[in-house]
Amino acid sequence: MALTLKDVVLSLLQSGDDTRLTAFQLATLAVEKHPDAYEQKKQNSPRISTDVELRQQIAAEIGSRRPAWQRKHPELKITEGRPRRYYYSAQSASEQVEVVEGRVTTAPIRHAPPKQSEYDLYPMLADYNQSEYGVHSKRIDEKRSSNTRGPKGNKWLHPDVVGLQVIGEDWDREVQECVAKNFDKRTKLWAFEVKLLVNSSNVRECFFQTVSNSSWANFGYLVAAEIEGDKTLKELRMLAAAHGIGVIQLDTENPAESQELIPAKERETIGWEMVNRLATENKDFMEYITLVKHFYQTGVLKPADWKLA
Repeated sequence: MALTLKDVVLSLLQSGDDTRLTAFQLATLAVEKHPDAYEQKKQNSPRISTDVELRQQIAAEIGSRRPAWQRKHPELKITEGRPRRYYYSAQSASEQVEVVEGRVTTAPIRHAPPKQSEYDLYPMLADYNQSEYGVHSKRIDEKRSSNTRGPKGNKWLHPDVVGLQVIGEDWDREVQECVAKNFDKRTKLWAFEVKLLVNSSNVRECFFQTVSNSSWANFGYLVAAEIEGDKTLKELRMLAAAHGIGVIQLDTENPAESQELIPAKERETIGWEMVNRLATENKDFMEYITLVKHFYQTGVLKPADWKLA
């Protein structure tokens, strides 16, 4: 075969417009583009008897050779989570973040901006929170903050989304009433910092912004639509071990397939002093605390109160 597997993969990724493909998808395209060469590969291997087995073998080779390829071709990038997706971008990590976040309106190098904004991710996260954790979510809009500390004064103050988890929400009513009378911790409060892209250039800033913005809650999570690079995920695991923040990768194509890559460690107590600070700074957060109080008073949650605007 004239081209190596690396050449085929790079050619396939470069020919697309910011295409992100799994190893199996790349293997399928490679076979389709070079049928004769890969048919010969199948014939030469006693362990491969079907087309599916051939593509699985090629996908496995892509995965095993990827680290060596990336050392010579840093423009070959991958997203973390499962399945990993491969794509081609000549942009640096910081340039990618600038384009994704809209800080660069026209990019001098090819990398199409995402179709979604960070605001599009909030309803997806709310659906995932409800189905995965039984957490009711509420948006905290930074535009409703008092903004007494300047243009970026609230960046490290409050999270993008907060949540309320009711312990035993699906239990029998008799049991719920028993718990209400004999157990003070009926809820868990959650905080989520949402990002479109986390990579090597912004991983620490995103993580410690999450630490700061969720310091009051029982659970704090950094949520990203895309996490680029295995070194980025390793950094997140190291930081999470020290600070207890969890990481969720949000699948924007199918939110139900989102993944908790790193579980958060529970804080036993709420930081009420910080809660008071947030409530006095932001009207949305004050409404959130009012809803939490209302639940404690009545034991009732109204779904209409927990819809993200």
